[in-house]
Amino acid sequence: MFDRIVIASGNAGKLREIRQLLTPLNIEVLPQSDFSVPEADEPYFTFIENALAKARHASLHSGLPALADDSGICVDVLHGAPGVYSARFGGEPKSDARNNEKLLEALSGKLDRRAHYYCVMVLVRNPEDPQPLIAQGVWQGEILEAPRGSGGFGYDPLFLDLKTGQSGAELSMEIKNRISHRGHAMREMLQLIERLQS
Repeated sequence: MFDRIVIASGNAGKLREIRQLLTPLNIEVLPQSDFSVPEADEPYFTFIENALAKARHASLHSGLPALADDSGICVDVLHGAPGVYSARFGGEPKSDARNNEKLLEALSGKLDRRAHYYCVMVLVRNPEDPQPLIAQGVWQGEILEAPRGSGGFGYDPLFLDLKTGQSGAELSMEIKNRISHRGHAMREMLQLIERLQS
């Protein structure tokens, strides 16, 4: 079906994870920066609409099939916030440190710290693809009271994986890719791509 794909993201951590997960399919993974793709608008209230908008935008500007992911952290006691605003929760310009600080402030004194990461991935073969491939993943956990670990990105230092007892920033990339929201969504997406190519 295709041997090259553009990733609709400028996030280095996200690109690294997706590139590693796509290795088995022998698909060349290119960042949208290789095509000078401007940042896409993300005006929607849902992850899926934003991911679809980003994928179509990257495909239009690159002329290649495009894979977009929209993901974030959803905290139960905050009614799902930060949600689609996860990357800009602490204001502009985007800052992981400010986002984490704001989340800790919002949860100050709260006993219920349940949260989950959510990821939706959308692949379009062209900008007007009427049948985009859509995969989703969820990673359940809790928000810690202080950051732990030096790996990962985003809210990983605050996100406690209950099964391992480690924060997202303490996990090796191999383990994180196996259990994370993006890992689950990517494996589902790989199955969809493999079905198309068989």
